[in-house]
Amino acid sequence: MAGRIPIRRHRRTKIIATLGPASAAPEVIARLFHAGADIFRLNFSHGTHQEHAQRIAAIRALEAKTGRPIGILADVQGPKLRVGRFQGGRVHLQAGQPFRLDLNPTPGDARRVNLPHPEIIAAARIGTTLLLDDGKLRLRVLRVREDHLETEILVGGPLSDRKGVNVPDVVLPIPALTAKDRADIAFALDHGADYIGLSFVQRPEDVAEAKAIAEGRAAILVKMEKPQAIENLGPILDLADAVMVARGDLGVELPPEEVPLVQKRLVREARERGLPVVVATQMLESMVASPAPTRAEASDVATAVFDGADAVMLSAETAAGQYPFEAVNMMDRIVARVEQDAGWRMITDAARPAPQRDSAGALAAAARQVAETIGAKAICTFTSRGSTTLRVARERPAAPILGLATSEAVARRLALVWGVHPLVVPEIASMSQMVQRAARAAASEGFAARGEEIVVIAGIPFGTPGTTNALRVAAIP
Repeated sequence: MAGRIPIRRHRRTKIIATLGPASAAPEVIARLFHAGADIFRLNFSHGTHQEHAQRIAAIRALEAKTGRPIGILADVQGPKLRVGRFQGGRVHLQAGQPFRLDLNPTPGDARRVNLPHPEIIAAARIGTTLLLDDGKLRLRVLRVREDHLETEILVGGPLSDRKGVNVPDVVLPIPALTAKDRADIAFALDHGADYIGLSFVQRPEDVAEAKAIAEGRAAILVKMEKPQAIENLGPILDLADAVMVARGDLGVELPPEEVPLVQKRLVREARERGLPVVVATQMLESMVASPAPTRAEASDVATAVFDGADAVMLSAETAAGQYPFEAVNMMDRIVARVEQDAGWRMITDAARPAPQRDSAGALAAAARQVAETIGAKAICTFTSRGSTTLRVARERPAAPILGLATSEAVARRLALVWGVHPLVVPEIASMSQMVQRAARAAASEGFAARGEEIVVIAGIPFGTPGTTNALRVAAIP
Protein backbone atom coordinates (compact mmCIF):
# COMPACT_ATOMS: atom_id res chain seq x y z
CA MET A 1 0.00 0.00 0.00
CA ALA A 2 1.79 3.13 -1.24
CA GLY A 3 2.70 5.69 1.36
CA ARG A 4 1.64 3.59 4.33
CA ILE A 5 3.60 3.44 7.58
CA PRO A 6 4.80 -0.15 8.18
CA ILE A 7 3.42 -1.78 11.33
CA ARG A 8 6.00 -4.08 12.85
CA ARG A 9 5.63 -6.10 16.05
CA HIS A 10 8.75 -6.26 18.20
CA ARG A 11 7.91 -9.73 19.47
CA ARG A 12 7.64 -13.21 17.95
CA THR A 13 4.69 -14.77 19.81
CA LYS A 14 1.36 -13.70 18.32
CA ILE A 15 -1.79 -12.47 20.10
CA ILE A 16 -5.36 -13.56 19.35
CA ALA A 17 -8.17 -11.29 20.58
CA THR A 18 -11.77 -12.50 20.73
CA LEU A 19 -14.40 -10.04 19.51
CA GLY A 20 -17.74 -9.63 21.28
CA PRO A 21 -20.09 -7.00 22.69
CA ALA A 22 -17.19 -5.11 24.31
CA SER A 23 -15.18 -4.97 21.09
CA ALA A 24 -17.63 -4.95 18.19
CA ALA A 25 -17.21 -1.33 17.08
CA PRO A 26 -14.74 -0.76 14.21
CA GLU A 27 -12.85 1.85 16.22
CA VAL A 28 -12.37 -0.62 19.10
CA ILE A 29 -11.18 -3.33 16.70
CA ALA A 30 -8.65 -0.85 15.31
CA ARG A 31 -7.44 0.01 18.83
CA LEU A 32 -6.99 -3.68 19.64
CA PHE A 33 -5.01 -4.22 16.45
CA HIS A 34 -2.71 -1.28 17.13
CA ALA A 35 -2.32 -2.48 20.74
CA GLY A 36 -0.99 -5.79 19.45
CA ALA A 37 -3.72 -8.16 18.22
CA ASP A 38 -2.54 -10.18 15.21
CA ILE A 39 -5.59 -12.43 14.81
CA PHE A 40 -9.22 -11.80 15.65
CA ARG A 41 -11.41 -14.65 16.89
CA LEU A 42 -15.12 -14.80 16.20
CA ASN A 43 -16.88 -17.05 18.74
CA PHE A 44 -19.86 -18.68 17.00
CA SER A 45 -21.22 -19.86 20.35
CA HIS A 46 -22.48 -16.27 20.62
CA GLY A 47 -23.73 -13.62 18.24
CA THR A 48 -25.64 -13.68 14.97
CA HIS A 49 -24.31 -14.09 11.46
CA GLN A 50 -25.13 -10.44 10.83
CA GLU A 51 -23.02 -9.36 13.82
CA HIS A 52 -20.12 -11.55 12.71
CA ALA A 53 -20.39 -10.20 9.15
CA GLN A 54 -20.10 -6.64 10.47
CA ARG A 55 -16.98 -7.55 12.47
CA ILE A 56 -15.39 -9.27 9.48
CA ALA A 57 -16.07 -6.19 7.34
CA ALA A 58 -14.44 -3.96 9.98
CA ILE A 59 -11.35 -6.22 10.11
CA ARG A 60 -10.97 -6.24 6.34
CA ALA A 61 -11.39 -2.47 6.17
CA LEU A 62 -8.69 -2.10 8.82
CA GLU A 63 -6.48 -4.49 6.87
CA ALA A 64 -6.89 -2.42 3.70
CA LYS A 65 -6.10 0.78 5.59
CA THR A 66 -2.95 -0.53 7.28
CA GLY A 67 -1.69 -2.82 4.51
CA ARG A 68 -1.02 -5.49 7.13
CA PRO A 69 -2.55 -8.99 6.70
CA ILE A 70 -4.88 -9.79 9.64
CA GLY A 71 -6.07 -13.32 10.36
CA ILE A 72 -9.63 -14.28 11.29
CA LEU A 73 -10.40 -17.39 13.37
CA ALA A 74 -14.01 -18.59 13.15
CA ASP A 75 -14.47 -20.73 16.27
CA VAL A 76 -17.52 -22.99 15.91
CA GLN A 77 -19.45 -24.20 18.95
CA GLY A 78 -19.39 -27.97 18.53
CA PRO A 79 -21.81 -30.35 20.26
CA LYS A 80 -23.05 -28.90 23.55
CA LEU A 81 -24.32 -31.52 26.00
CA ARG A 82 -26.72 -30.18 28.60
CA VAL A 83 -29.27 -31.38 31.16
CA GLY A 84 -32.91 -30.33 30.79
CA ARG A 85 -34.95 -27.97 32.94
CA PHE A 86 -36.05 -28.09 36.58
CA GLN A 87 -39.28 -27.21 38.33
CA GLY A 88 -38.54 -23.72 39.59
CA GLY A 89 -35.39 -23.57 37.45
CA ARG A 90 -32.98 -24.75 40.14
CA VAL A 91 -32.33 -27.57 42.63
CA HIS A 92 -29.66 -28.49 45.17
CA LEU A 93 -28.12 -31.96 44.88
CA GLN A 94 -26.85 -33.63 48.04
CA ALA A 95 -23.69 -35.77 48.03
CA GLY A 96 -24.43 -39.45 48.66
CA GLN A 97 -27.97 -39.26 47.27
CA PRO A 98 -29.21 -41.10 44.13
CA PHE A 99 -30.01 -39.10 41.02
CA ARG A 100 -31.55 -40.23 37.74
CA LEU A 101 -30.78 -38.87 34.27
CA ASP A 102 -33.47 -39.89 31.78
CA LEU A 103 -35.08 -39.19 28.42
CA ASN A 104 -38.30 -37.87 29.97
CA PRO A 105 -38.68 -34.18 29.01
CA THR A 106 -40.74 -33.38 32.13
CA PRO A 107 -39.02 -30.71 34.29
CA GLY A 108 -36.83 -32.32 36.93
CA ASP A 109 -36.35 -32.09 40.70
CA ALA A 110 -33.77 -33.17 43.27
CA ARG A 111 -34.32 -36.82 42.31
CA ARG A 112 -34.12 -36.70 38.48
CA VAL A 113 -33.72 -34.55 35.38
CA ASN A 114 -34.01 -34.93 31.64
CA LEU A 115 -30.83 -35.79 29.76
CA PRO A 116 -31.76 -35.17 26.10
CA HIS A 117 -28.75 -37.09 24.78
CA PRO A 118 -29.47 -40.81 24.29
CA GLU A 119 -25.92 -41.23 23.00
CA ILE A 120 -24.60 -40.57 26.53
CA ILE A 121 -26.92 -43.23 27.97
CA ALA A 122 -25.86 -45.67 25.24
CA ALA A 123 -22.13 -45.08 25.83
CA ALA A 124 -22.14 -44.99 29.67
CA ARG A 125 -21.00 -47.94 31.75
CA ILE A 126 -21.14 -48.73 35.44
CA GLY A 127 -18.55 -46.49 37.08
CA THR A 128 -18.63 -43.82 34.33
CA THR A 129 -18.13 -40.31 35.72
CA LEU A 130 -20.48 -37.49 34.72
CA LEU A 131 -19.51 -33.88 35.35
CA LEU A 132 -22.18 -31.17 35.53
CA ASP A 133 -21.88 -27.38 35.34
CA ASP A 134 -18.22 -27.19 34.27
CA GLY A 135 -17.25 -29.94 36.71
CA LYS A 136 -18.71 -28.33 39.83
CA LEU A 137 -20.91 -31.40 40.40
CA ARG A 138 -19.76 -34.99 39.97
CA LEU A 139 -21.89 -38.13 39.51
CA ARG A 140 -20.99 -41.83 39.20
CA VAL A 141 -23.11 -44.21 37.14
CA LEU A 142 -24.50 -47.13 39.18
CA ARG A 143 -26.90 -48.67 36.66
CA VAL A 144 -27.45 -48.30 32.93
CA ARG A 145 -30.93 -48.80 31.48
CA GLU A 146 -32.25 -48.32 27.96
CA ASP A 147 -33.80 -44.92 28.72
CA HIS A 148 -32.01 -43.69 31.84
CA LEU A 149 -28.94 -43.74 34.06
CA GLU A 150 -29.05 -44.29 37.81
CA THR A 151 -26.22 -42.38 39.45
CA GLU A 152 -24.81 -41.52 42.86
CA ILE A 153 -24.00 -37.89 43.63
CA LEU A 154 -20.30 -37.74 44.58
CA VAL A 155 -20.01 -33.95 44.76
CA GLY A 156 -23.24 -32.01 45.18
CA GLY A 157 -24.28 -28.40 44.93
CA PRO A 158 -26.76 -26.14 43.13
CA LEU A 159 -27.78 -27.12 39.61
CA SER A 160 -29.96 -25.00 37.32
CA ASP A 161 -31.58 -25.35 33.91
CA ARG A 162 -29.55 -26.36 30.88
CA LYS A 163 -26.19 -26.69 32.59
CA GLY A 164 -23.47 -28.53 30.68
CA VAL A 165 -22.58 -32.20 30.93
CA ASN A 166 -19.06 -33.58 30.44
CA VAL A 167 -18.26 -37.28 30.08
CA PRO A 168 -14.48 -37.62 30.38
CA ASP A 169 -14.36 -41.42 30.60
CA VAL A 170 -15.79 -42.48 27.24
CA VAL A 171 -15.73 -41.65 23.54
CA LEU A 172 -19.22 -40.49 22.68
CA PRO A 173 -20.72 -41.56 19.33
CA ILE A 174 -21.48 -37.99 18.30
CA PRO A 175 -20.05 -35.95 15.41
CA ALA A 176 -17.80 -33.00 16.16
CA LEU A 177 -19.93 -30.88 13.83
CA THR A 178 -23.59 -30.15 14.46
CA ALA A 179 -26.07 -28.73 11.94
CA LYS A 180 -25.41 -25.29 13.47
CA ASP A 181 -21.66 -25.78 13.05
CA ARG A 182 -22.07 -26.67 9.39
CA ALA A 183 -24.13 -23.54 8.78
CA ASP A 184 -21.57 -21.44 10.69
CA ILE A 185 -18.66 -22.93 8.72
CA ALA A 186 -20.42 -22.24 5.42
CA PHE A 187 -20.95 -18.63 6.52
CA ALA A 188 -17.34 -18.28 7.68
CA LEU A 189 -15.96 -19.69 4.44
CA ASP A 190 -18.17 -17.44 2.33
CA HIS A 191 -16.93 -14.43 4.32
CA GLY A 192 -13.24 -15.27 4.03
CA ALA A 193 -12.32 -16.66 7.46
CA ASP A 194 -8.72 -17.90 7.55
CA TYR A 195 -9.01 -20.55 10.27
CA ILE A 196 -11.93 -22.72 11.40
CA GLY A 197 -11.69 -23.58 15.10
CA LEU A 198 -12.99 -27.15 15.56
CA SER A 199 -14.41 -27.77 19.05
CA PHE A 200 -14.65 -30.99 21.08
CA VAL A 201 -12.58 -33.13 18.73
CA GLN A 202 -12.35 -36.78 19.83
CA ARG A 203 -11.06 -38.66 16.76
CA PRO A 204 -9.06 -37.97 13.60
CA GLU A 205 -12.27 -38.57 11.64
CA ASP A 206 -13.65 -35.36 13.17
CA VAL A 207 -10.79 -33.38 11.64
CA ALA A 208 -11.11 -35.13 8.29
CA GLU A 209 -14.80 -34.21 8.16
CA ALA A 210 -14.07 -30.52 8.74
CA LYS A 211 -11.27 -30.49 6.17
CA ALA A 212 -13.57 -32.04 3.59
CA ILE A 213 -16.09 -29.26 4.17
CA ALA A 214 -13.47 -26.49 4.07
CA GLU A 215 -11.86 -27.81 0.85
CA GLY A 216 -8.76 -25.73 1.51
CA ARG A 217 -10.65 -22.44 1.69
CA ALA A 218 -9.64 -22.13 5.36
CA ALA A 219 -7.15 -23.93 7.60
CA ILE A 220 -8.50 -26.23 10.34
CA LEU A 221 -7.40 -25.33 13.87
CA VAL A 222 -8.09 -28.25 16.21
CA LYS A 223 -9.09 -27.37 19.77
CA MET A 224 -7.77 -29.95 22.21
CA GLU A 225 -10.49 -30.12 24.87
CA LYS A 226 -11.19 -33.82 25.38
CA PRO A 227 -9.05 -36.55 27.01
CA GLN A 228 -9.95 -38.75 24.04
CA ALA A 229 -8.26 -36.23 21.74
CA ILE A 230 -5.07 -36.50 23.79
CA GLU A 231 -5.23 -40.30 23.44
CA ASN A 232 -5.54 -39.90 19.64
CA LEU A 233 -3.04 -37.05 19.50
CA GLY A 234 -0.73 -38.31 16.74
CA PRO A 235 -3.39 -39.11 14.12
CA ILE A 236 -5.26 -35.87 14.93
CA LEU A 237 -2.14 -33.70 14.54
CA ASP A 238 -1.31 -35.47 11.29
CA LEU A 239 -4.51 -34.01 9.82
CA ALA A 240 -4.63 -30.63 11.59
CA ASP A 241 -3.36 -27.33 10.17
CA ALA A 242 -3.00 -25.72 13.62
CA VAL A 243 -3.67 -26.62 17.26
CA MET A 244 -5.17 -24.89 20.28
CA VAL A 245 -4.60 -25.91 23.90
CA ALA A 246 -8.13 -25.06 25.06
CA ARG A 247 -7.56 -25.26 28.78
CA GLY A 248 -11.13 -24.40 29.85
CA ASP A 249 -12.94 -27.60 28.89
CA LEU A 250 -9.70 -29.58 29.09
CA GLY A 251 -9.43 -28.49 32.73
CA VAL A 252 -12.97 -29.72 33.41
CA GLU A 253 -12.35 -33.22 32.11
CA LEU A 254 -8.77 -33.65 33.35
CA PRO A 255 -7.47 -33.30 36.91
CA PRO A 256 -6.05 -29.78 37.35
CA GLU A 257 -2.56 -31.11 38.01
CA GLU A 258 -2.54 -32.76 34.57
CA VAL A 259 -3.38 -29.64 32.54
CA PRO A 260 0.09 -27.96 32.67
CA LEU A 261 1.75 -31.20 31.59
CA VAL A 262 -0.71 -31.67 28.74
CA GLN A 263 -0.10 -28.06 27.69
CA LYS A 264 3.64 -28.65 27.46
CA ARG A 265 3.17 -31.92 25.61
CA LEU A 266 0.80 -30.39 23.06
CA VAL A 267 3.12 -27.44 22.40
CA ARG A 268 6.09 -29.78 22.04
CA GLU A 269 4.27 -32.20 19.69
CA ALA A 270 2.91 -29.36 17.53
CA ARG A 271 6.34 -27.74 17.27
CA GLU A 272 7.87 -31.07 16.24
CA ARG A 273 5.44 -31.19 13.33
CA GLY A 274 5.81 -27.50 12.49
CA LEU A 275 2.16 -26.78 13.28
CA PRO A 276 1.15 -23.40 14.73
CA VAL A 277 0.03 -23.91 18.34
CA VAL A 278 -2.11 -21.57 20.46
CA VAL A 279 -2.40 -21.53 24.27
CA ALA A 280 -5.83 -20.26 25.33
CA THR A 281 -8.36 -19.73 28.13
CA GLN A 282 -8.22 -17.60 31.28
CA MET A 283 -4.78 -16.19 30.52
CA LEU A 284 -5.64 -12.73 31.90
CA GLU A 285 -9.07 -13.62 33.30
CA SER A 286 -9.07 -11.06 36.08
CA MET A 287 -8.83 -8.30 33.45
CA VAL A 288 -12.47 -8.93 32.57
CA ALA A 289 -13.20 -6.66 35.52
CA SER A 290 -9.80 -5.22 36.46
CA PRO A 291 -7.40 -2.95 34.55
CA ALA A 292 -4.43 -5.05 35.68
CA PRO A 293 -3.80 -8.82 35.80
CA THR A 294 -2.72 -10.90 38.77
CA ARG A 295 0.95 -11.81 39.02
CA ALA A 296 -0.01 -15.46 38.52
CA GLU A 297 -1.71 -14.59 35.22
CA ALA A 298 1.36 -12.70 34.01
CA SER A 299 3.42 -15.79 34.84
CA ASP A 300 0.94 -18.00 32.97
CA VAL A 301 1.38 -15.95 29.79
CA ALA A 302 5.16 -16.02 30.26
CA THR A 303 5.10 -19.82 30.63
CA ALA A 304 3.34 -20.20 27.29
CA VAL A 305 5.96 -17.98 25.67
CA PHE A 306 8.81 -19.95 27.26
CA ASP A 307 7.16 -23.20 26.10
CA GLY A 308 7.35 -21.93 22.52
CA ALA A 309 3.69 -21.37 21.66
CA ASP A 310 3.04 -19.57 18.39
CA ALA A 311 0.23 -17.52 19.92
CA VAL A 312 -1.58 -16.73 23.16
CA MET A 313 -5.28 -15.93 23.22
CA LEU A 314 -7.64 -13.58 25.02
CA SER A 315 -11.28 -14.68 25.31
CA ALA A 316 -13.74 -12.94 27.64
CA GLU A 317 -11.07 -10.33 28.43
CA THR A 318 -11.61 -8.68 25.04
CA ALA A 319 -15.04 -10.05 24.08
CA ALA A 320 -17.03 -9.01 27.15
CA GLY A 321 -14.60 -7.41 29.60
CA GLN A 322 -14.43 -3.84 30.79
CA TYR A 323 -10.82 -3.37 29.64
CA PRO A 324 -10.31 -4.96 26.19
CA PHE A 325 -7.61 -2.50 25.08
CA GLU A 326 -5.73 -2.80 28.35
CA ALA A 327 -5.85 -6.61 28.13
CA VAL A 328 -4.26 -6.68 24.67
CA ASN A 329 -1.74 -4.04 25.66
CA MET A 330 -0.80 -6.01 28.78
CA MET A 331 -0.48 -9.25 26.83
CA ASP A 332 1.77 -7.47 24.35
CA ARG A 333 3.94 -6.06 27.15
CA ILE A 334 4.33 -9.41 28.90
CA VAL A 335 5.23 -11.28 25.71
CA ALA A 336 7.69 -8.63 24.56
CA ARG A 337 9.40 -8.50 27.95
CA VAL A 338 9.82 -12.28 28.14
CA GLU A 339 11.33 -12.37 24.66
CA GLN A 340 13.88 -9.71 25.63
CA ASP A 341 15.23 -11.98 28.36
CA ALA A 342 18.44 -13.89 27.62
CA GLY A 343 16.99 -16.94 29.34
CA TRP A 344 14.15 -17.05 26.83
CA ARG A 345 16.55 -17.36 23.90
CA MET A 346 18.54 -20.05 25.72
CA ILE A 347 15.40 -22.08 26.43
CA THR A 348 14.12 -21.58 22.88
CA ASP A 349 17.38 -22.83 21.40
CA ALA A 350 17.57 -25.78 23.79
CA ALA A 351 14.00 -26.86 22.98
CA ARG A 352 14.48 -26.71 19.21
CA PRO A 353 13.51 -30.05 17.63
CA ALA A 354 15.94 -31.78 15.30
CA PRO A 355 15.63 -30.67 11.66
CA GLN A 356 13.01 -32.48 9.63
CA ARG A 357 14.73 -35.28 7.76
CA ASP A 358 14.30 -34.06 4.21
CA SER A 359 15.98 -31.51 1.97
CA ALA A 360 13.39 -28.81 2.75
CA GLY A 361 13.87 -29.28 6.50
CA ALA A 362 17.64 -29.22 6.12
CA LEU A 363 17.49 -26.00 4.13
CA ALA A 364 15.25 -24.32 6.71
CA ALA A 365 17.74 -25.26 9.42
CA ALA A 366 20.55 -23.96 7.23
CA ALA A 367 18.75 -20.63 6.76
CA ARG A 368 18.62 -20.18 10.54
CA GLN A 369 22.28 -21.12 10.95
CA VAL A 370 23.48 -18.85 8.13
CA ALA A 371 21.42 -15.95 9.45
CA GLU A 372 22.91 -16.36 12.93
CA THR A 373 26.46 -16.70 11.60
CA ILE A 374 26.41 -13.56 9.45
CA GLY A 375 24.08 -11.54 11.69
CA ALA A 376 21.40 -11.27 9.01
CA LYS A 377 18.66 -8.76 9.76
CA ALA A 378 15.87 -11.02 8.47
CA ILE A 379 15.08 -14.33 6.84
CA CYS A 380 12.85 -13.72 3.83
CA THR A 381 10.70 -16.66 2.81
CA PHE A 382 8.87 -16.82 -0.52
CA THR A 383 5.87 -19.10 -0.29
CA SER A 384 2.77 -19.96 -2.31
CA ARG A 385 1.02 -22.05 0.36
CA GLY A 386 2.97 -21.24 3.53
CA SER A 387 5.06 -24.40 3.84
CA THR A 388 8.44 -22.71 3.40
CA THR A 389 7.61 -20.11 6.04
CA LEU A 390 6.30 -22.74 8.47
CA ARG A 391 9.52 -24.73 8.11
CA VAL A 392 11.65 -21.70 8.95
CA ALA A 393 9.39 -20.72 11.87
CA ARG A 394 9.77 -24.25 13.26
CA GLU A 395 13.48 -23.45 13.65
CA ARG A 396 12.68 -20.45 15.92
CA PRO A 397 15.49 -18.32 14.44
CA ALA A 398 16.93 -15.27 16.18
CA ALA A 399 16.36 -13.22 13.00
CA PRO A 400 12.80 -12.11 12.28
CA ILE A 401 10.98 -13.90 9.45
CA LEU A 402 9.59 -11.84 6.59
CA GLY A 403 6.92 -14.11 5.10
CA LEU A 404 6.43 -13.08 1.48
CA ALA A 405 3.24 -14.76 0.27
CA THR A 406 1.81 -14.68 -3.22
CA SER A 407 -1.80 -14.59 -2.00
CA GLU A 408 -3.75 -12.71 0.65
CA ALA A 409 -5.18 -15.95 2.03
CA VAL A 410 -1.73 -17.40 2.77
CA ALA A 411 -0.44 -14.12 4.23
CA ARG A 412 -3.41 -13.96 6.60
CA ARG A 413 -2.82 -17.51 7.81
CA LEU A 414 0.83 -16.66 8.43
CA ALA A 415 -0.32 -13.93 10.84
CA LEU A 416 -0.73 -16.76 13.38
CA VAL A 417 2.78 -18.16 12.94
CA TRP A 418 5.61 -17.46 15.39
CA GLY A 419 8.04 -14.75 14.35
CA VAL A 420 6.48 -14.13 10.93
CA HIS A 421 5.81 -10.67 9.53
CA PRO A 422 3.52 -11.55 6.59
CA LEU A 423 3.39 -9.53 3.41
CA VAL A 424 1.61 -10.05 0.07
CA VAL A 425 3.89 -9.88 -2.97
CA PRO A 426 3.41 -10.53 -6.71
CA GLU A 427 4.48 -13.79 -8.28
CA ILE A 428 8.17 -14.05 -9.16
CA ALA A 429 9.77 -15.62 -12.23
CA SER A 430 13.50 -15.77 -11.51
CA MET A 431 16.06 -16.02 -8.72
CA SER A 432 17.36 -12.49 -9.37
CA GLN A 433 13.82 -11.12 -9.16
CA MET A 434 13.30 -13.02 -5.90
CA VAL A 435 16.41 -11.49 -4.33
CA GLN A 436 15.51 -7.98 -5.52
CA ARG A 437 11.96 -8.23 -4.19
CA ALA A 438 13.14 -9.63 -0.84
CA ALA A 439 15.67 -6.82 -0.43
CA ARG A 440 13.07 -4.22 -1.30
CA ALA A 441 10.56 -5.68 1.16
CA ALA A 442 13.10 -5.95 3.97
CA ALA A 443 14.05 -2.30 3.52
CA SER A 444 10.52 -0.93 3.13
CA GLU A 445 9.20 -2.89 6.15
CA GLY A 446 11.99 -1.58 8.37
CA PHE A 447 13.96 -4.81 8.84
CA ALA A 448 17.22 -3.91 7.12
CA ALA A 449 19.08 -0.84 5.90
CA ARG A 450 21.48 -0.32 2.99
CA GLY A 451 24.50 -2.62 3.17
CA GLU A 452 22.93 -4.98 5.71
CA GLU A 453 22.39 -8.63 4.82
CA ILE A 454 19.33 -10.84 4.61
CA VAL A 455 18.86 -14.56 3.97
CA VAL A 456 16.40 -15.50 1.23
CA ILE A 457 14.82 -18.95 1.02
CA ALA A 458 12.29 -20.31 -1.49
CA GLY A 459 11.35 -23.24 -3.67
CA ILE A 460 12.30 -23.65 -7.31
CA PRO A 461 10.47 -23.88 -9.68
CA PHE A 462 8.61 -20.89 -8.26
CA GLY A 463 4.97 -21.41 -7.39
CA THR A 464 5.38 -25.16 -6.84
CA PRO A 465 4.21 -26.00 -3.30
CA GLY A 466 6.49 -27.96 -0.99
CA THR A 467 9.77 -27.38 -2.87
CA THR A 468 11.92 -25.46 -0.39
CA ASN A 469 15.28 -25.91 -2.09
CA ALA A 470 16.99 -22.55 -2.71
CA LEU A 471 18.89 -20.29 -0.30
CA ARG A 472 20.64 -17.00 -1.02
CA VAL A 473 22.40 -14.29 1.00
CA ALA A 474 21.80 -10.76 -0.22
CA ALA A 475 22.83 -7.26 0.81
CA ILE A 476 20.37 -4.38 0.77
CA PRO A 477 21.40 -2.09 -2.13
